[in-house]
Amino acid sequence: MTATAPASAIEGAEVGRTAFRASRSAFGALLLRDLTVLRKNLNEFIPRTIIQPLLLVFVFLYVFPQIGQGIGGGRAGGESAFATVLVAGVVGLSIMFQGIQAVALPMVQEFGYTKEIEDRVLAPLPVSLVAVGKVTAGAVQSMCAAIVVFPISAVVHARYIHPHLTVHWPILLTMMPLACVTAGSLGLMLGTRFDPRQVPNLFGFIVLPMTFLGGTYYAWTTLHPIKLGGFSWLQAFVTLNPLIYINEGFRAGLTKAPHMHLYVAYPVLMGFASLFMWLGISGFKRRVLS
Repeated sequence: MTATAPASAIEGAEVGRTAFRASRSAFGALLLRDLTVLRKNLNEFIPRTIIQPLLLVFVFLYVFPQIGQGIGGGRAGGESAFATVLVAGVVGLSIMFQGIQAVALPMVQEFGYTKEIEDRVLAPLPVSLVAVGKVTAGAVQSMCAAIVVFPISAVVHARYIHPHLTVHWPILLTMMPLACVTAGSLGLMLGTRFDPRQVPNLFGFIVLPMTFLGGTYYAWTTLHPIKLGGFSWLQAFVTLNPLIYINEGFRAGLTKAPHMHLYVAYPVLMGFASLFMWLGISGFKRRVLS
């Protein structure tokens, strides 16, 4: 007569290991892998993160005043007003760029010639959680990029920005993770819909228009005078851009400047994040399971 081993011992080495625990462990391992790769590639990540905000604040708020180039619409105190508007825009723009670069561009390569994505989907967790893990890693990198902007602003144009910055911590601490998740979700959606041959189109037709129509260099409230037949068409048109809500949220969290109402910015940004996440996960499943 032979004894029969318990079913739990046959199914796995860990007794009582549920599917949820297995998925949680695999998700954490994938996220740790991405962060380890980031740590080993800091020599690439740091220059990529610093160069854009550094050039923006250096050119607009240091070089222009030094050479007498007018900024801020030529008004008295225009430099300070423009600096106040720009610092929030640079934070939002850094988050958006980093989210796209950290998620979309690597994913294009992983679906392309490297086929690295096949290793990820073999992990013991649902395919949708693999996609969520990519968004989470991208959101962490976006948050690091946003944090970098503050010391740059302090060093490069402290005399313009310091008197006008007023940090509202509840807004800042809630807007930052929401903006980072939105940027990572957008990167996921774009990464699942572009092949390597279309990467130039990604920047030419999506990233650049989003940048210039996203309120980086101006506040949304200042677009009201631009009208056509009495209708503020540009102010309405830019509301299709998720970056405008991110930048306006940071203006509310960092300055006293006029900004979009937060009861509009928060729900719409949550809607964009949910939409991008849903489209990104569906595109990810389609590319992986095809």
